[in-house]
Amino acid sequence: MIKFWWLGVIFIACLILPLFIGEFWVHVAIEILILGLFAVSFNMIFGYMGQLSFGHAAYFGAGAYATGLLMVKTSLPLPLCLAASMITAGLLALVIGYFCVRLTGIYFAILTMAFGQLLYYIIFQWYSFTGGDDGLQGIVAPAWLFSATSYYYFTLLIVTAGLIVMWFICESPFGYTLRAIRENADRTRFIGINVRKYMLINFAVAGMFAGLAGGLLGPFNRSIAPDLCNWHQSGIPVFMTVIGGPIGFFGPIIGSLIYTFLFAFVTGFTEYWPLIIGTVIIFVVLYMPGGILGLAKAKFKRRESKDPNVEANESMDMETS
Repeated sequence: MIKFWWLGVIFIACLILPLFIGEFWVHVAIEILILGLFAVSFNMIFGYMGQLSFGHAAYFGAGAYATGLLMVKTSLPLPLCLAASMITAGLLALVIGYFCVRLTGIYFAILTMAFGQLLYYIIFQWYSFTGGDDGLQGIVAPAWLFSATSYYYFTLLIVTAGLIVMWFICESPFGYTLRAIRENADRTRFIGINVRKYMLINFAVAGMFAGLAGGLLGPFNRSIAPDLCNWHQSGIPVFMTVIGGPIGFFGPIIGSLIYTFLFAFVTGFTEYWPLIIGTVIIFVVLYMPGGILGLAKAKFKRRESKDPNVEANESMDMETS
């Protein structure tokens, strides 16, 4: 664990960040944390299981509505509402995943998008319960979380805890089984592993953490809308993962940082945000297919291969043998 000392440095930097930036950028930092958690949960399906989901926003929106409805219609404390958002999104992902994991590739992607759009239209039309296209208003955070800084620290705590849990899941035997399924599902099945079972469990776990991210968004924005479940919302974690890199656990977080910062910066000058982000995605796909993290790892390996000490050690090993 010593090699991850830099994570402690980043966490300390996050703790002191609000002392050096204005309230607007604190709000941007909260969005980075929430969307980073959302993107990492998506990458559990895309990067670790090898399947592309175009309906991941369904669980993000389900978590947001679960928290929002509980806060508006009951007096439950926010932590319990967040737990409910994870349970709601996880159960929804379990039901949807039961059908989706029977397919792979483009068929998997299209079916996830179809289920996501189905949930979107249910929320959009159910005026008596969800507010329909008017959304859900009046989601007020508790008094102790009313300021941007306090909500930032609360979000940092929840997101950090969620990322730690996902990290241990991805580095466990379960996570390595998912990697085996990604590399060759048929061979994994031949050694006696129930591929569909593992895919379904992973699908539900990813949905739970997407629901947690959505649950954090409602009190932050003070309202939610059906668009949180729409297909274009599912594209956001895809963009973040492509920019940051799907090959590592922290790639989507890097992508969330770049994507959200660019959005906040660019929209302050121009309305042509889709043109800007489209150009960035094209550049990344053509010249950095592994994303920012993939490029950094490639350069690090190239530098290691040119290290004379490494070459000397390799030559000594060859002479010894």
